[in-house]
Amino acid sequence: MSLTDDAINKIKMMIVSGELRPGDRLPRESDLAERLGLSRNSLREAVRALSLIHVLDVRQGDGTYVTTLEPSLLLDAMAFVVDFHSDDTVLQFFEVRRILEPAAAAMAASAMTGEEIADLGALLDELGPAPTVEQLVSNDIEFHRRIAVGSGNAVLCSLIEGLSGPTQRARIWRGLTQHDAVARTLDEHRMIRDAIAGRQPEIARAWATVHVAGVEQWLRRALAE
Repeated sequence: MSLTDDAINKIKMMIVSGELRPGDRLPRESDLAERLGLSRNSLREAVRALSLIHVLDVRQGDGTYVTTLEPSLLLDAMAFVVDFHSDDTVLQFFEVRRILEPAAAAMAASAMTGEEIADLGALLDELGPAPTVEQLVSNDIEFHRRIAVGSGNAVLCSLIEGLSGPTQRARIWRGLTQHDAVARTLDEHRMIRDAIAGRQPEIARAWATVHVAGVEQWLRRALAE
């Protein structure tokens, strides 16, 4: 279990036990981190994850509150996690991505125009050095879509786009719970982009394989836990 997952579980237990009730404000970050035996960074990542699935509400300049915990919110939160923790279908989507996306990257290295490659680089540059997980995943989806389009094969592009939606929640959760996921994704995207720009199909294929397989490997561990 990652440190962030541990922090999420500890906050969840405070809510389940009734120690934190709907509408309650969380203690100060430093106080709560010390009380739960967590680093402030792990606690911060846990709060981000729980706010994303509407269990916590982060109010800038005011503090962090437990939401109303209405059934609709809890069902959304449950769906977010259960989608890939209780059903390995999403893992099968990643297995197919690992087969198709390296092929698309290799084809794109030969077929993409110079303008398309420049636009691909500009897309990565939009993120800056420290994007949020939500920004990263949105950019990630568009990055892979453009490579698929750049392959020049409309059928392959359609197949890859069809795999994007079913894997989105897992990609977000990985970004929130794996400490180096954001930096690793950025680095791997740049390596794929550089290989395409250098017209190196097999290197583009190799980096795309490493990239997708890394997420698949994380998901296998998450499912096993």
